[in-house]
Amino acid sequence: MRVEVHAVGRLKAGPERELAQRYFDRLAKAGPAVGLEFAGVTEIVESRVADAAGRKREEAQRLRERLGQGQALILLDERGRSLSSEDFSARIAAMRDAGRKGLVLAIGGPDGHDPALASEADLLLSFGALTWPHQLVRVMLAEQLYRAATILAGHPYHRS
Repeated sequence: MRVEVHAVGRLKAGPERELAQRYFDRLAKAGPAVGLEFAGVTEIVESRVADAAGRKREEAQRLRERLGQGQALILLDERGRSLSSEDFSARIAAMRDAGRKGLVLAIGGPDGHDPALASEADLLLSFGALTWPHQLVRVMLAEQLYRAATILAGHPYHRS
């Protein structure tokens, strides 16, 4: 299953980008053994529409245009479900085992995700009730995707 990250906003050069890339590189190496192919990160610029609802709709439309047939969608959302790393990896494995061709994990813009898009998603995922800067969310997502691959491989990186 192809795994790709979709992010509203660009991550500038710096330590956060380097750390995220380190985990994405690890995912790219570890993933194929468990049927996960890392397809990269797609960044889109934030919408310039004047109102928040309009910005969310426009950003959602850009994401929909990228979604292919048979792809699963996980939106990172502060109102989403907070899962353990084991549960997160199990969800990914279930999507893979159900024959989903791809998985897109989307980090929204400052206004969040469009409610209509959220209703279409396979999962709304939260990294907790706290508000996180997008740079750190990208690092945390990269690490959790790598951790999921290692959990699925039975690697001792993750200690339960």
